[in-house]
Amino acid sequence: MKKMTVAYIGNGKSANRYHLPFSLKLNNIKVKTIYARHIEHDIWKEIPGIKYTTDINDIYQDQEIDLVVLSVPAAAHYQLAKDVLNHGKNVLVEKPFTETEAQAKELFKLADDLGLLIQCYQNRRYDSDFLTVQKVIESNKLGDILEVESAYDYFRPYVPENEKEFSIGHSYLYGHACHTLDQVISYFGKADSVHYDVRQLLGKGRMNDYFDIDMYYGVMKVSVKSSYFRLVPRPSFTIYGKKGVFVKETMDRQEIDLKHFYMPDHSDFGIDRPKDYGTLTYLDDNNNYHQEKVVSEIGDYSRVYQGLYNAIIKGQPKTVKDSETIYQMHLLENGIKQITSEGED
Repeated sequence: MKKMTVAYIGNGKSANRYHLPFSLKLNNIKVKTIYARHIEHDIWKEIPGIKYTTDINDIYQDQEIDLVVLSVPAAAHYQLAKDVLNHGKNVLVEKPFTETEAQAKELFKLADDLGLLIQCYQNRRYDSDFLTVQKVIESNKLGDILEVESAYDYFRPYVPENEKEFSIGHSYLYGHACHTLDQVISYFGKADSVHYDVRQLLGKGRMNDYFDIDMYYGVMKVSVKSSYFRLVPRPSFTIYGKKGVFVKETMDRQEIDLKHFYMPDHSDFGIDRPKDYGTLTYLDDNNNYHQEKVVSEIGDYSRVYQGLYNAIIKGQPKTVKDSETIYQMHLLENGIKQITSEGED
């Protein structure tokens, strides 16, 4: 079996928490090199068998490397992705992919011209709550879907309070809607119309700390909501159909486990407990009332890397289409205009 050889640019939380536990999980992936300007192992321990370097040419000049993963601040994504592509390497870019739709289009065209792959790391497609929502919708027990609400709430007032001025790079919209918007786009596609409510709850000129984006698909509305000021978070997903409702209170557990350094080598990693299962309430075809718990699907971010292996090594289509990432950047860029200027979809 041919393995896909991977290198990382960046050795911080993103690489060590959200990437390496999942790429290393697969036996068809070889992680060879990690580059950072300064190599330290005070927080993230050195992984045996991986070369750590402060010379980026150790990646650029290594013919064995099939894929370079950019796990760096978002402001560096666009230029660094161009550099990697121009050195003949396929690229996986963390979220948000770029700052503008035009930059995204430019990167995809460059990759296409060079015969290379570039893709955004949309791991949240493999969140257990989102996968469970799909299962419920496709069971048809809810009937025609009328409304979908996706909430990604925190109570972290200190984050916006410590930001004294607005910047796109530190906006809540770019930093968090890049997760949930992609879920919507991947499953429902491009909306007929979009309404944006993007706010600065601490006042004009401060950090963007709230968003509520409504996407309309015929009569169905899909809402993506988030706030830094929710002491009690809203349910992760609420799905309303003509015959019932499904409520999933809690989000995917993979991130919770990772934050506690409980890694995917544990058999129960990221798996919901019965108390975390969502509740499905509906009327059947005979108008009988039902309420039942729905066993959560199992989330697995390593599916991103399996998809990349299939695309790069086996020549299969990418799991995240270029058009989906471009559309997401269109939504993010246009939504932030609610603060920087008056934007319309």
